[in-house]
Amino acid sequence: MNNIEEQLAEEKQRLENESPPKELNTRLRSVLATAPSRKSKRIAPVWKAAAVLILIAAIFGSNYNAFAYYGKQLFGFDELMEDTLKQLNDKGMGQSIEEKVTLKDGTDFTINGIIADANQLVMYYTLFNPQGLDQSHEPIRLESISGFWTKSHPASGTSVMNEQQTEMKGMMTFDSVSPFAKKLTLHYMQMPYSAEQMSAGAITFAYNPNQALQTQLRQSINKTFKVDHGSLTFQSITATPTQTVVRGTMRVDNYYRVHNALDGIKLRADGIEIPLKGSGSQSSFGSRIRFEILYDALPQQLQSLELVMDHFVGYQSLNQKLPLENAGADPFKLGEENLWVKDVSVTTDHVEVTIATADDVMLDGVSLETQGENTPLQTTVRQDLVKQADGTLLKQRTLLFNAKNKPEYLLIKGMHFMKAYNETIAIPIK
Repeated sequence: MNNIEEQLAEEKQRLENESPPKELNTRLRSVLATAPSRKSKRIAPVWKAAAVLILIAAIFGSNYNAFAYYGKQLFGFDELMEDTLKQLNDKGMGQSIEEKVTLKDGTDFTINGIIADANQLVMYYTLFNPQGLDQSHEPIRLESISGFWTKSHPASGTSVMNEQQTEMKGMMTFDSVSPFAKKLTLHYMQMPYSAEQMSAGAITFAYNPNQALQTQLRQSINKTFKVDHGSLTFQSITATPTQTVVRGTMRVDNYYRVHNALDGIKLRADGIEIPLKGSGSQSSFGSRIRFEILYDALPQQLQSLELVMDHFVGYQSLNQKLPLENAGADPFKLGEENLWVKDVSVTTDHVEVTIATADDVMLDGVSLETQGENTPLQTTVRQDLVKQADGTLLKQRTLLFNAKNKPEYLLIKGMHFMKAYNETIAIPIK
C-alpha cells in the first residue's frame, strides 16, 4: 500500500504542477456551469484512495496521457523506420534515452530512444564495437521490459549493419507499458559463443509517461461472425499514432489448418484499405483462441471506419475421386480451386504422388485406391513454394502412401482453404 500511496503522491504533485491547455480549461468551465448542484458526501479514506486511482486511470486510460508533448528526434535510424514511425520521429515524438552498458565482449549496447503509446513501445538501440561485431552469433537478445505495473514482451524487430561491421542499429517493438511507470528496466541475455556462457543483464532508464502519444480511437466492437467450423468475435479496436490493433476471440476448429488466416480481414478508413502489419493468436481456455490484428495508423481526419472479413479459413466437402492415369498438365477442379498431379512413382516400399495447389489449400481425408482397396496418407514431404510463369505461387508437396502397387485413383474427402465471406462491420467514430 505504501508504494501505491507514494505513486499517488507523486502523481498528485505532478498534476498540481501541470498547466492544463486552455481548451481543457474552457471545456471544464462549460461542464461545471451546466452541471446540477449536489450535496457533498463524506468518503472513507480507503474509498477516497480508490476514487483517486479511478480518476487517474480515466485520464491515462482514455488518452494514454492527456498531456502528451514533443520529445526529441532520433537520428541514424531512418533505414529501420517505416513511413508512420519516420513521420512521428521527424515531428520530434521520440523520447531520448541514451543509456549505455558494455557487454562482456567489449561491445557497447546503447538504448538511444523510444516511441511509446497505448499499443506498443518501440525501442531504438545501437551495438558498437571498434574491433568489429562478431557475425557468428547475436551478441545480445532483448528479453522483456519491466516497471511499475509493467511486464512487456518483445513482438518484432529488425536491424542493419554498417559496412565496417563495427556498428549495428536496431529496432524492437514491445507490448505497451504502464502510464504510471517512471522507470523502466530492459532485461537482456548476453549471447557469447556457447550456451554455457550466456548471462542475464539489465539496464534501467527514466521513462516519462507525459511523452507517450495520445490514443486516437478506442472503441468496442462486440460483433460475432459464423464461419464454416466455428465463429469469431471482434471485441475492440485501439488506434494510436504508431499502429491500430483489433482484438478478439474465436472458436474455429480448423483455424491452424491455413497459414495466416487472419490476413484476410481488412480495415478500411474512408473506403481506403489500411495496410496490414501483422497478426497473432494464442490459445486460452478450452478451444477459445485470442487474436490480435495489427494495422498501420489511421488518418487524422476520419469520416468512416469499417472492418471487412474478406477471406477467412473455410472448409469444403469434396468426396472426389481423381483418376491418376489422366494426370498431366491440366489441373483437376476442387470446387473453385485447382490441383495438379505432377508425378506418380512407385518404389519398393511406398507410393509417391507429387501434387501442387494454391498456397492456402490443405487437403483432408486423402487416400489412394488400387483395385478397390484404399490406402490412407502416411505423411507429406518436400513441401515448397514454386513460382509460376505468371508470378503466382503454388504449394508443391509429395504425398507418401504405404503401398507397393501403382495407384488408380487419388481420393480426397475435403479441403481447408481461404474462403470468401465478405462480411462488413461499421465501426462508430466517437
